[in-house]
Amino acid sequence: MNAALRQTLSPARKPCGSLRVQIAGETCVLRCSGALWLPAHRALIAADLHLEKGSAFAARGQMLPPYDSRATLDRLETEIADLDPGLVVLLGDSFHDARAIGRMADEDRARLDRLASGRNWLWLEGNHDHKALADDARTEASLPGRIVGDMALGALRLTHEPEPRTPGDDRHGEVAGHLHPAARVVAYGRGVRRPCFVTDGSRLILPAFGAFTGGLNVRDPVIADLFAAEPLTAVLGRDKVHAIAWDRLP
Repeated sequence: MNAALRQTLSPARKPCGSLRVQIAGETCVLRCSGALWLPAHRALIAADLHLEKGSAFAARGQMLPPYDSRATLDRLETEIADLDPGLVVLLGDSFHDARAIGRMADEDRARLDRLASGRNWLWLEGNHDHKALADDARTEASLPGRIVGDMALGALRLTHEPEPRTPGDDRHGEVAGHLHPAARVVAYGRGVRRPCFVTDGSRLILPAFGAFTGGLNVRDPVIADLFAAEPLTAVLGRDKVHAIAWDRLP
């Protein structure tokens, strides 16, 4: 990684355990929950909640504890209480499948309404939930907020799925989810695999926010090939985000 890029990415730890980086000139605070905070816009961004994934598996006979939506909303509620955002943007795959909204417990649906109350609340369509958001006859009436496509926020472009890198195009300012990046970190002879943010200072990929979401190794070409230079991985710890250089990942 060259010196200019290192300076651009140089993160300063905040008391809450977050990391602060610059993406396309915008200050981005990477939270240990996996959410992104944009202080200049009072905007909270989260990707890939996959609400009702547990109930989707149960419907197919694969039993998972039916508490994933509650656990995910617990984390989202904590972030909203800590930051008091004026804008919340969910970057797609907020629901696991087309019928997820109808399977939500009444208390979870009511909590969504409370969290969105008094805020600008936006849902981006993802590959998992575009049918739920577009086809469910109750969706527009029952979900708080608005359903939108890709959108600009300051110098950033918010989207669900990152676009492939093309020669001469670094996708400057792109903020995306979809890929569920995770990193394997080895210390003291032990390894742990954790969700992570990935950025080269030009574009940023968020980890999945949902409780039951898996992860794709950041060294997989699907993720690695999106970056022209070696990116920074910001690995989620219990109470802080750890900046890990690319060459330290196994």
